[in-house]
Amino acid sequence: MQETHITLAHGNGGRFMRELIEEIFSRHLKNPTLDIQADAVRLDLHDQGDLLFTTDGFTVQPLEFPGGNIGSLAVHGTTNDLAVAGAIPRYLSLNAFIEEGFEVERLDRIVRSIAETANAIDVQVAAGDTKVLRRGEGGGVYLATTGIGVRQKGLQLGLDRVRAGDRLLVSGPVGDHGIAVMLAREQFGLRGELRSDAASVLRLTQALTPLPGLHFMRDPTRGGLATVGHEICHATGLQIRLQQSEIPIQDPVNSVCEMLGYDPLYLACEGRVVAVVSEDQADAALQAWRHLPEGASAAIIGTVIKDDPYLIMETPLGGARILEELEDDPLPRIC
Repeated sequence: MQETHITLAHGNGGRFMRELIEEIFSRHLKNPTLDIQADAVRLDLHDQGDLLFTTDGFTVQPLEFPGGNIGSLAVHGTTNDLAVAGAIPRYLSLNAFIEEGFEVERLDRIVRSIAETANAIDVQVAAGDTKVLRRGEGGGVYLATTGIGVRQKGLQLGLDRVRAGDRLLVSGPVGDHGIAVMLAREQFGLRGELRSDAASVLRLTQALTPLPGLHFMRDPTRGGLATVGHEICHATGLQIRLQQSEIPIQDPVNSVCEMLGYDPLYLACEGRVVAVVSEDQADAALQAWRHLPEGASAAIIGTVIKDDPYLIMETPLGGARILEELEDDPLPRIC
């Protein structure tokens, strides 16, 4: 491409659009399934398993942040939704909404990141589309993705399987992504070196799927750990009691939250898993995670009990408080 910035002509279906697709998207994402001349592609899904399907959109600001960018975030976010459902991700579709005036070099970096992230977890981008928005109508780039994965037949996970007595585990520190993106915005005069936790959770989820006591998994993205807890309470009619002293939170996250009045339990994570496991297999699940580098800080953080459906935090001093549902978005455009 000779142009250094995106123009409306890059979305009109003509030569400029063809060059954009061939020289940016196809160059990075080229694989046996991606046919930019076809209206539909055939996917090889002969595995003996259940087909899982998910879709997502990404509007993070800034587009590039310590630990990732909107491209790697889109791949991780979509494939992680499949992974926590017990599936192995196989294919993605990619829709890019690009604002007029966006730098071609920056777009190239983002698409290269998509390709590298997908390749690292053996996922192929099989189809896609591009649209160009008028200047001022977008945030640089928006991405929309669809993911397809295969789950072993007989593996059943869901909120309907959660029982009183089950234990809650989290695979690592919470709130890293939310605070890393906020610091990258340089709001409130704050800067820092904290990196987003954005990463694939596939190894974490696959480490637990052999356990018959695994009942449910979720990645705590928007709304964070607390919102996952509320989802479980609402769906089951059971209570969750979290142990504050057991929840892993990094010092920089705690410090920023204390200064600005945020609660890290409500901040987005992009590389963590919350799992609900039967009491007798909670320790086995914890050890399975701690044998992985990405699960080294995993912890058992709470218990499901038969009581009114509230999310309760028990403090180290023996007190307890109700964690309310999230209403206002503390950090919009975080993922």
